[in-house]
Amino acid sequence: MSKPDHESLSYEEAKRNKRMKWTIGITAFVIFQVVVAVFFVLVIMKFKSPKFRVAEFDVQTLNVGTQASPSFDMSFVAPIRIKNTNWGPFKYDATTVSFIYGGVQVGQATIPKSKANFKSTKKIDVNVTLSSTSSLNLGSSELITLNSQGELKGKVTVMFMFKKTKVSQMNCTMVINTTTKAVQSLSCK
Repeated sequence: MSKPDHESLSYEEAKRNKRMKWTIGITAFVIFQVVVAVFFVLVIMKFKSPKFRVAEFDVQTLNVGTQASPSFDMSFVAPIRIKNTNWGPFKYDATTVSFIYGGVQVGQATIPKSKANFKSTKKIDVNVTLSSTSSLNLGSSELITLNSQGELKGKVTVMFMFKKTKVSQMNCTMVINTTTKAVQSLSCK
């Protein structure tokens, strides 16, 4: 084999190696872009409804009537928690939380319009005053079972341009012991 043939063969081989490196690089870049896009769609762009709950609280005042005149008056500061697990802020409208005893609304709390930042929990403390009428039957039990219900509507914004309306429901049940004037149990769905 002559020297010029050997040089042309190594030149062709070098050219082929260079094309192979470019092909591998472009393929790796495309695969990386697809993985990033799939991650973005499955994790970042997944909009979830924030959790809307009442947390444990201390009863400030509690007055219970007699069996002849069954009624109660109660006041406390309700710690409302809005947990936003999205990758964008949740801006919600003002709403009310109703407190229900025996199927009758005995009080409510107003939640002002605000925003829960991404991956955080917004904490709001609202004053609540509950008052039952004598038509409610407390019975001889030392326990008062209350339900808190509410609906929080708002929009989650991701990357300043993707918006989705989400609605969160609150449905919590709390049992208050009239003897100790404390919350005995609290569960939210």
